[in-house]
Amino acid sequence: MRILLTNDDGIYAPGLRALRSELRKLGEVTVVAPATEQSAAGHSVTLLTPLLVNEVFDDDGKTFVGWAVEGRPADCVKLALLELLPDPPDVIISGLNAGSNAGINVLYSGTVAAAIEGAFYRQTAIAVSLEYDKKIYDFPRAAHYARQVIEQILNHRPPPGSLFNVNIPVLERGPIRGVKVLPQNISPYTEKFDRRVNPRGRTYFWTSPDFNCPDPHPDTDVTALAEGYITVTPLQFDLTDHAKLEPMKKWTWKLD
Repeated sequence: MRILLTNDDGIYAPGLRALRSELRKLGEVTVVAPATEQSAAGHSVTLLTPLLVNEVFDDDGKTFVGWAVEGRPADCVKLALLELLPDPPDVIISGLNAGSNAGINVLYSGTVAAAIEGAFYRQTAIAVSLEYDKKIYDFPRAAHYARQVIEQILNHRPPPGSLFNVNIPVLERGPIRGVKVLPQNISPYTEKFDRRVNPRGRTYFWTSPDFNCPDPHPDTDVTALAEGYITVTPLQFDLTDHAKLEPMKKWTWKLD
């Protein structure tokens, strides 16, 4: 099996390293990932500057790992599929992200955006993230669970272009209770900014890391994560509100 591995935390992120180690049990892994952290980059792509690419090797200095790209996660997948890989991958994996990408975080996430980019090109793509609780991440153990979930998804032979979002709960809270397939939570999150003044008297803001969902809908990815379940959510990138299409076609449109 040929596996393309990417992320938004950067090619040297410990989550990617841990997941690469596990995915090598399934097949040949090639990494094409951002050279630097691109968290919350969403589905942005680089248009006005060149995409510099460098080969990356393992700690032994000899084993080829893949390419570091001076760009966004979506750039990495585009380049991998159109320029860098000699053959198309059998699956695209994005992760292992430091921090969950559940609920509306999906819309901001560079991790999920990289998977979506793969699905654009009719590849099976899976985004994988580990929930954050301000403690040390146990990436190796989370990658072990991630690999098992990925393997089971692939065993069901999803059709080309299938897209999945996997989130692993904080492992320090206790044993994993199982896997649940649930929809994305769409309840709003609370956000705060830390207002400060620099030595020159200019006001500036830091985004607070306390980004939480105080009232999530029941039976969604956010609630199941909090209960200790791994969540799997099938996604689609068609944003059309199909329920409104037919009624709107009956509107009378007027132009001056």
